[in-house]
Amino acid sequence: MPLRNFKPTSPGRRNSSGHTFEEITKKKPEKSLLAPLKKKSGRNQQGRITVRHRGGGHKRRYRIIDWKRRDRIGLEGRVAAIEYDPNRSARIALIVYSDGVKRYILAPVGLSVDDRIATGPDAPIRTGSAMPMSAIPNGTQVHNVELTEGKGAQIVRSAGASAQIMAKEGDYVLLRLPSGEMRRVRSACYATIGQVGNVEHGNIKLGKAGRSRHRRRRPTVRGSAMNPVDHPHGGGEGKAPIGLPGPKSPWGWYTLGRRTRGKKQSDKYIVRRRRRGRRR
Repeated sequence: MPLRNFKPTSPGRRNSSGHTFEEITKKKPEKSLLAPLKKKSGRNQQGRITVRHRGGGHKRRYRIIDWKRRDRIGLEGRVAAIEYDPNRSARIALIVYSDGVKRYILAPVGLSVDDRIATGPDAPIRTGSAMPMSAIPNGTQVHNVELTEGKGAQIVRSAGASAQIMAKEGDYVLLRLPSGEMRRVRSACYATIGQVGNVEHGNIKLGKAGRSRHRRRRPTVRGSAMNPVDHPHGGGEGKAPIGLPGPKSPWGWYTLGRRTRGKKQSDKYIVRRRRRGRRR
């Protein structure tokens, strides 16, 4: 999936790049697998902004992805098409199963039209097959990993991502996640073999602010450019330093080295954290 560099016909086009979309085989999505998607602009049910810098953007319709695939055990599926999904960085594959049911899954690297996939503990070890991690050999790259048995894939779902099965210890599998974190996951949880496609997604240069606005990203203003009433870094004559005791968030929380992740029950499954020097 190579990238294309645009001709510098304008300042916004200079040094910008995009996808070639040569892997896409079908332009219009499957109507039975579409759902409406209402814009929330980063607001919660009370109408308050809980996620900043969101809003606007192009209209989208949600593609219903089969994250569980447990009701397809024992059925073989054929890849009918590779499609674009505006709601995620990865491409999606339209699967037609032997009983005629159609489903969307994330398209891994190497999956092409007319390839066959399967689901279940007895499925063949090949790209796109979903099975419990107890049945997957050590060293295999996987994605769409469940954290709770039967809940569906929760992690390793973005473009180019993959986890690696390092070892098996009783009822648990030791996974190396894309962040470098080593985590134990129940071996009965399902995962899909292979690496998520669209690997070059992280190398795209947007080139202009308008392409960010199409993606519903609104501008971010520096705190030092604000007034004191709006941000702890604001005010002062000229370019003023932040001052002691250090950087703060707009609400006055100290941010330099401050850990934002609270204590969770699942911390006991982390063998090595993604940050160097931090262990359980």
